[in-house]
Amino acid sequence: MAIRLAHNCINCDNLMEGDVCSVHKVMVNTHYTCDSFEMKAKLNDERNCVTCSRYEESDCANPDKAAPGMLCAAWAPQQLNA
Repeated sequence: MAIRLAHNCINCDNLMEGDVCSVHKVMVNTHYTCDSFEMKAKLNDERNCVTCSRYEESDCANPDKAAPGMLCAAWAPQQLNA
């Protein structure tokens, strides 16, 4: 099963500190979304082989081609942010 970015408040540019929506002025969480949703312009620009947990490991999908700056469909983050 693929993991996709959800169109919910956590990924919305309108989310302010303290999990408050700047449009609706209410506290929100990952279960919320609305018609005013605006995707954050920049979520993570460091996705490449060096930041992949599979880089230089036995489960790398492209061990002969993997190199800094490259990105493939099997990329996996080294750390999960809670």
